[in-house]
Amino acid sequence: MILQYHMLRGDDFPPARANPSDAGLDLRWTPTEEAESGFSIAPHTSVLVPTGCIFAIPHGYMLEIKNKSSVAHQRQLLVGACVVDSGYEGEVFVNLHNIGDEVQVLEPGDKIAQAVVVPVVPVRFVASASADIYEWYPITISGRGTGALGSTGK
Repeated sequence: MILQYHMLRGDDFPPARANPSDAGLDLRWTPTEEAESGFSIAPHTSVLVPTGCIFAIPHGYMLEIKNKSSVAHQRQLLVGACVVDSGYEGEVFVNLHNIGDEVQVLEPGDKIAQAVVVPVVPVRFVASASADIYEWYPITISGRGTGALGSTGK
């Protein structure tokens, strides 16, 4: 599959795989005119970080923005829920959370996250009149029932 992307502010930091077999494309902080360098993320705060990228995502797919393990481990920066839907034509931003106790400063081109193309299963949800949601059509083989956190083992 070949998908198009466009860089909004020059071609200095395009999305790219570090290795041909990597699942994700590395995304980097691409500064805007307002923030040329030294983008700071205070401890225990969240910010939207611009990538300068727009992507053509086909129907039936999404782009999921995920952590880079090195950024999460070394800098304590975690990606919040980031899904880029098919048809979105705007710049991709990364929702970064600084879970550490130190200010993190991004420099232009710093890797911040990775983007993975994921298929989306087209489904139509139908409301059930009964709380026994498998009564109409038994689509699971699990006997879990309403068992929640920790219910499958001790």
